[in-house]
Amino acid sequence: MSLSPAMLVGAWALVDWRIEYGDGKVTRPFGEEATGQLLYSADGRMSATVSSGARPRLGQASARQASDQQKAAAFDGYFHYAGRWHIDGDTVVHTIELALNPDLPGTEQRRLVRLDGANGLELRADEPVGGGTLRRHILAWRRPDR
Repeated sequence: MSLSPAMLVGAWALVDWRIEYGDGKVTRPFGEEATGQLLYSADGRMSATVSSGARPRLGQASARQASDQQKAAAFDGYFHYAGRWHIDGDTVVHTIELALNPDLPGTEQRRLVRLDGANGLELRADEPVGGGTLRRHILAWRRPDR
């Protein structure tokens, strides 16, 4: 079955984000309790957000009043980007327009798509880590309302 945009449109909740290494090591960058939301709109817009489950609170409503150390911890425990999306074969391509990381806008993030029925989604991406080795990011999502 070929991938169509209609298969992805809607909201998805994060189940797991793990990184697998060639030596068998597995890490979870935002921990076992990470939460997240992935949105694909029918008009080609998308947004991806992941937060550490252990993300420390700032203790005040305004992040501008937090210490540099508190801001760094908040940044390290949160990931977000948004932009446009389209399908290319069995891959979803995210064209980044906005991001917490200022180096991401203007880039394309390609994710291999695996669907598990109508309610399960897995996105995979290989990332070079030096020395000719790769690590694989695997993000599992589910539809929260079904």
